[in-house]
Amino acid sequence: MSKKQILLNAFQMNCVGHIQHGLWTHPQDRSIFFNDLDYWTSLARTLERYLFDGIFIADIFGYYDVYKGNVDITLKESVQLPTNDPWTLVSGMAAVTNNLGLGITATIRAENPYAFARRVSSLDHLTKGRLGWNIVTGYSDSGARGLGYGELEKHDERYDRADEFMEVVYKLWEGSWADDAVVVDRTRRVYARPDRVRAIEHNGAYYKSNAIHGSSPSPQRTPLLFQAGASDRGRAFAGKHAEAAFISAPTIERARELSRKIRKAAIDAGRKADDVKVFAGLAVVVAATQKVAREKFDEYLKYANPEANLTHFSASVGIDFSKFDLDAPIDYGVSNYIQTSSEYAAERRFTVRDLLREKALSSHYHVIVGDAAQAASEIERWIDEGELDGVNLSRVVVPGSWEDFGQLVIPELQNRGRFKTAYGEGTLRHKVFGYDRLQDNHPAARYRFA
Repeated sequence: MSKKQILLNAFQMNCVGHIQHGLWTHPQDRSIFFNDLDYWTSLARTLERYLFDGIFIADIFGYYDVYKGNVDITLKESVQLPTNDPWTLVSGMAAVTNNLGLGITATIRAENPYAFARRVSSLDHLTKGRLGWNIVTGYSDSGARGLGYGELEKHDERYDRADEFMEVVYKLWEGSWADDAVVVDRTRRVYARPDRVRAIEHNGAYYKSNAIHGSSPSPQRTPLLFQAGASDRGRAFAGKHAEAAFISAPTIERARELSRKIRKAAIDAGRKADDVKVFAGLAVVVAATQKVAREKFDEYLKYANPEANLTHFSASVGIDFSKFDLDAPIDYGVSNYIQTSSEYAAERRFTVRDLLREKALSSHYHVIVGDAAQAASEIERWIDEGELDGVNLSRVVVPGSWEDFGQLVIPELQNRGRFKTAYGEGTLRHKVFGYDRLQDNHPAARYRFA
């Protein structure tokens, strides 16, 4: 019986410090060049050479000002500040690749659905159907202030807004133009048939729209949909909308628990369990031998900044850990931020000392250290025992982390029959699922042009 093929994304952000903070000071790290397009096109070529399924680019509106009530460490260590718009990178990376998926984050509260739908369709055309969208509701008070909303909406209300946002963009992507609307008939002087294009109507609690979608149907119509919410409300949203769910799990047991809950949410929403691919965030430090890998890991620790990692985590859960003594108990309470991160820390009763130790290298994800065989075996264990479909591979140093993985771990996984040896045909959705358009059991299908 053949084993599940492992899906693989490079997890990146349009900034210096992403998840492993402080590593920008390492002499081999090139993340300080993130303002240069060459940095991104070179990375895209590298990832495609090693057959990565995609690059998944995170984003946030706002900045991390919870720890010590200021942005001093955030700025000194460039903890996702400054950060640039990830959507500006798509055309450049698409121009130098043919198969690499491009999964980009957009925050609902920062977008207008009518304008956003056109931008997405435009890029899905330009990439020939390689676009994915990571749906984010936002969790930063500083972002809410910057966008003029005063304060962050309550956790569940953010998802209520997101549900309605999705309804509007589904109407535009799926229902405004028929598949046969564009005919490009020069003889009859008809580019598009008026009887096959219609305005959509939406009058809801958060959004109103009455207009024809500005773009004709793109290869996927709706981009491949990613989502990263793991709270009860977030899972319900993922079960309804997502095709790929991204989880942060510190252990395999936690990954399995979250994966099962997400698949159940899909079933509860009238879909199938395997309609949602589940990805876990991991970092890998690999070398030719276990000894060299451990030495490399120890070297990385010398450049890492645990306090910067704590600054990131502090903003994720909305708690200023600088107010607590190293070994004092912490009341994590009910978070309006990332609930699963807060719940896990509360379950483990983490003190500040525990958090600094836990997050010595990484602010969020488990780190695998070993030679190629050990790293491949551990990834297989996460996939199989964690009931996952893929990995979002976080970088420690750029581009070395992905080059090491591509040179050492991917051939090992290929030899075990766990990773592809060539790209499949078609759109990003077709490569992942075997079809180009959303399934009939997806809620977007109800808005299709009849």
